[in-house]
Amino acid sequence: MDVVTDMEAGQDDVVPGKEYLTFRIGAEEYGIDILKVREIRRYETPTRIARTPPFIKGVVNLRGTIVPIADLRMKLHPASAPVYTAFTVVIILHLLDRVVGVVVDSVSDVLQFAQGDISDMPDVDSAIDPACMEGLGTVDGRMLILLDIEKLMAHADMGLVAADA
Repeated sequence: MDVVTDMEAGQDDVVPGKEYLTFRIGAEEYGIDILKVREIRRYETPTRIARTPPFIKGVVNLRGTIVPIADLRMKLHPASAPVYTAFTVVIILHLLDRVVGVVVDSVSDVLQFAQGDISDMPDVDSAIDPACMEGLGTVDGRMLILLDIEKLMAHADMGLVAADA
């Protein structure tokens, strides 16, 4: 009689999960691929660039690199005026060979989701193009909107990174 240990029996069932940095915009919680995140910084007022959309706050000089800053709160919730508090942060992203920053209300933590923890997005009208969402992640009773941040930043109405770079 062969004896199979718990470790051996479960080896084929182990699927490495994907890690997401989670953040809040209003009452909604979002997640983005942690591998796209370069750093998290406190919000500082960027230098405004003329004739940019209102959600493009301007640019900052980050150790010699000029980084455009987009306020995701204004993009996803355009009716509400953003308030900048001590918790407001800028997530600096490295996307398609370009560095950009996004303003969010606060950063929560890093969560790992197995494939089974991610559901398809329901077919509802949303401010976010469904192609820019990876799905809904569920962990410990929390449900998060998992964004494909590269697609979102490359989307025609954002225009911060070139999709074919």
